[in-house]
Amino acid sequence: MTPALMKTPGFCRDCLAEQKADGRRCTSCGSPRLVRHDELYGLTLAHIDCDAFYASVEKRDNPDLADKPVIIGGGKRGVVSTACYIARIHGVRSAMPMFKALEACPQAVVIRPDMEKYVKVGREVRAMMQELTPLVQPLSIDEAFLELGGTERLHQDPPARTLAKFARRVEKEIGITVSVGLSYCKFLAKVASDLQKPRGFSVIGREEAVSFLAPRPVTTIWGVGKAFAATLEADGIRTIGQLQTMEETDLMRRYGSMGQRLSRLSRGIDDRDVHLNDPAKSVSSETTFFYDISRYDDLVPVLRGLSEKVAWRLKKGEIAGQTVVLKMKTADFKSRTRNRKLEDPTQLADRIFRTGIELLQKETDGTKFRLIGIGVTDLCDPHRADPRDLIDVQSGRRAAAEAAMDKLRDKFGKGAVETGYTFGGKRGQ
Repeated sequence: MTPALMKTPGFCRDCLAEQKADGRRCTSCGSPRLVRHDELYGLTLAHIDCDAFYASVEKRDNPDLADKPVIIGGGKRGVVSTACYIARIHGVRSAMPMFKALEACPQAVVIRPDMEKYVKVGREVRAMMQELTPLVQPLSIDEAFLELGGTERLHQDPPARTLAKFARRVEKEIGITVSVGLSYCKFLAKVASDLQKPRGFSVIGREEAVSFLAPRPVTTIWGVGKAFAATLEADGIRTIGQLQTMEETDLMRRYGSMGQRLSRLSRGIDDRDVHLNDPAKSVSSETTFFYDISRYDDLVPVLRGLSEKVAWRLKKGEIAGQTVVLKMKTADFKSRTRNRKLEDPTQLADRIFRTGIELLQKETDGTKFRLIGIGVTDLCDPHRADPRDLIDVQSGRRAAAEAAMDKLRDKFGKGAVETGYTFGGKRGQ
């Protein structure tokens, strides 16, 4: 029995019993799910991530899927939204084209996303988080940062044990699992939550941060994707440890503002606080076609339908946007993004659509597209949106017609009214 290990704080994640001696199993219940760390009871910042969220919800609702590989995604032309861990063993990954996923795991059960159901479950998990602390910063429907400093008196436990109780409660009451990363900063909390998935609970403390990061690839750092990693590798930089030996000024000279991020995060320096969620930066909608489309006339009705979805979200969210963004992906997976700033913000499908087709006209040169999307950025308060146009009289009439359609849709459903552009369904989808 090693005295040093006996002094390391720890508890069992299943029965929560304190562990006062070394060992691989809980001295009370025999579980191997122990967590020990010298800084365990001094850390307060956590990242919580639901495990294979969409797939886990589907398995919860259909026990027959428990031991089967499950892929959540849309059609052979779509991409993988998420995959359960059984499918991941076969090489299936999020954002992978569906045809490649099915080549890797042909026996997989494919389920189309049910976003309404996932949002409901995500809100249930979020509500439980907010019972732990008011400082919950969601990153997506299934993950968030939490700051639990100062909650010890409320919960009669240090944050580490409070988080373990939370994970047990989610599993028992909601029927899915989460992984917890506990650290002193956002960067390392998020890294920690990925270490032992699923049902993980990992801790990264201040004392070990630099040595922990040193052997890891540069892609561990936020913002370092494949392209930037290739740039770093061309400069002979592959690991975070190499960044740790370089001066911040040198990194900034080479890589600009990203150089400062590389320098600081490589040393575990991240002073960002957990705060209530940032406002959305954009609102958009996109679709992937069942077959490639090149004709302008075929793309227009799709663009109209997507514009209506964006406008509906803007109105429901009581926001407006001033820059319209057209997104397209070619048959060989190359992306095109075009944008145009409007004179005034808008919430109207008509303005979004008409701006979008002006951008679209320049792109329809025979190129085949597999995906199209439309959205708005530069979001703002709606009080400045869509002033009356004294020159284009028809715009006011179109706005009035759209308002009338909105009322009918609110009363009878989104499919109650269609424009001439979308009547009869959207082609290629």
